[in-house]
Amino acid sequence: MIELKHLSKVFDADSKNIKAVNDVSLTIEEGDVFGIIGLSGAGKSTLVRCINYLEKPTGGNVFFNGVDLGTLPHKELLKQRQKMSMIFQNFNLLSQRTALKNVCYPLEILGIPKKEAEEKARKLLDTVGLSDRINSYPAQLSGGQKQRVAIARALATDPQVLLCDEATSALDPNTTRAILSLLKKINTEMGVTIIVITHEMKVVEQICNKVAVIENGEIVEQGYVKDIFMSPVSDIAKELILPKNEGIKRVLSERVIRIAFDGRSSVEPLIANLILECHAVVNILGADTKDIEGTAYGQMLLQLPDDEAAVNRIKAYLDKKEVKYEEV
Repeated sequence: MIELKHLSKVFDADSKNIKAVNDVSLTIEEGDVFGIIGLSGAGKSTLVRCINYLEKPTGGNVFFNGVDLGTLPHKELLKQRQKMSMIFQNFNLLSQRTALKNVCYPLEILGIPKKEAEEKARKLLDTVGLSDRINSYPAQLSGGQKQRVAIARALATDPQVLLCDEATSALDPNTTRAILSLLKKINTEMGVTIIVITHEMKVVEQICNKVAVIENGEIVEQGYVKDIFMSPVSDIAKELILPKNEGIKRVLSERVIRIAFDGRSSVEPLIANLILECHAVVNILGADTKDIEGTAYGQMLLQLPDDEAAVNRIKAYLDKKEVKYEEV
């Protein structure tokens, strides 16, 4: 559906060229909930704005349904852009309009008759769970409710793609979970492909099936979420995924192993069996579990014993159980 080929964006600032996006190639398929994750300043927002040509790329190509957006005249580009709606961190609602009128706004721009536009807006507000707040102004709504209005407005033009730029960053954890569940519902029930820009791994874990990790404007790692989570390769992916356990700092002189286990092995008493079979004592420094696409995944950080023979028995046991691990 969306294919980026060697995409770049360079900004001129104080006579210096700043590469916000550098040689990015990605393929986002129809029906994906695709996460793009990175720290602040990594180039995430610039990348998503290049996807729908709100920012014109300096180099490379953006193909949408096989069409190179960079080759289109302005009027045709606007038509293609209507198929890619955006929601933002700060909601971007019109303060002098009710929830209903905010959702109607893009339909008014398209020249849809008022009665038809209001009927569609009411249905969309019901879809996002706000049928009882259609006459409320943004100042009368909570942050989560404002984002629901923004989502309903984004869906008004029947987009094929929904671009979410840090859409939950301003929300509390409970509201974030509710908004992400709503986005997943929109993906599965309405067939809308969703691209999620975020700096939080928990957002990716909850709804995305694929993810790309961006650092300094470059994609350093990409693939299925479960694969990236189980075996992060890049330093930035490890920083985003691995638990921040203070216990590691206290044992820097010792050997530490990270065990990544899937839903099959997580239900087994893995550590207890390891200790019994290997005749070795290990210290659990930290543990974390995730629910990815309905399946439990997790990881543990273990302090290994000083005995090299015991360490070898532990590794042999993990190999036999087909459990992924690495020393950290």
